[in-house]
Amino acid sequence: MKLLIITQAVDRNNPVLGFFHRWIEEFSKHYEKVTVICLEKGEYNLPGVKVLSLGKEEFIRSHSYYSHVIRRLVSLYRFYKYIWQERKNYDQVFVHMNQEYVLLGAKLWWLMGKKIMLWRNHPRGSLLTSLAVFLSHRVFCTSRYSYTAKFKKTEIMPVGINTDLFKRKPEIKKIPNSILFLSRISPIKKPDLLVKALNLLNKDLIDFNVLMVGDPLPRDRQYYEDIKNKIREYGLESKIKLSGGVKNSEAVDFYNKYEIFVNLTPTGSMDKTIFEAMACESLALISNKSLEGKINNKLIFRDQDFKDLADKLKNILTLPAIDKEELGKELRNYILKEHGLDLLVKKIFR
Repeated sequence: MKLLIITQAVDRNNPVLGFFHRWIEEFSKHYEKVTVICLEKGEYNLPGVKVLSLGKEEFIRSHSYYSHVIRRLVSLYRFYKYIWQERKNYDQVFVHMNQEYVLLGAKLWWLMGKKIMLWRNHPRGSLLTSLAVFLSHRVFCTSRYSYTAKFKKTEIMPVGINTDLFKRKPEIKKIPNSILFLSRISPIKKPDLLVKALNLLNKDLIDFNVLMVGDPLPRDRQYYEDIKNKIREYGLESKIKLSGGVKNSEAVDFYNKYEIFVNLTPTGSMDKTIFEAMACESLALISNKSLEGKINNKLIFRDQDFKDLADKLKNILTLPAIDKEELGKELRNYILKEHGLDLLVKKIFR
């Protein structure tokens, strides 16, 4: 079988989407031919894989309204050009995350007899999402709380972690009482709740040190400034350090260095960083109900409850070192059994 993948970015240095480079590599092991259409491309190394860009990178420096309109028109033209010119090079279409491409291409793909697969993992959706699901032959998500999980054709999938890359590195010693937050800095990721919880820990004289890794989008710069102001207001400058975003391949060393990884994204989405951290035996503390019954309850706090988050952090920070180590190994075993990238691609390839 031959596969066409449609995704946002092919760039192994992208701090958010760099992981997908490894997905493409894994797909290429199973499919006779893989072609990728992406909104933008950066650095990649994918022998035998044809990568076609819709051209966002060509307009990235221009912020004018006219440039934005022209880019949209150019992208639309290239999209239809590529799916037609490559029609003999694929039997299946895998649309990753963006339902718009299903809505744009479904009629042509149905006429050409191509099977459409949609990956969408978000708690919210719309009539357009439902239409995209209707037009797809198979639909994938990783959370039973995803909007698309309610449809009969939807399959709950492994998250798809490269466990050869994300693993415990014995040569990297974990910092005692250390906490990592690694994510885009935005309201949906709720780092402000973590700062509030850390303020309570500090008042209780609990020893900790925190690294927050990530950059805000332009629209979230004021939110980022508000986070920094809160850290100063609480007198936590010596305990919380801020750092810019990192490549996906570089994140593994951060997971290995810090004992606890905190993720505050609401139930419905399944941030890959949670599972990458677990694969590295970092103690992932989350509010995501999708993992209830899957991991130790010590690692799940009530959504948007910074007081409960503070209590769970305190409990983990005060665990004996041997208990932390055993808990980390349990998490890695869970990832190996349930969420490896090889498991994901095998489920799609059929």
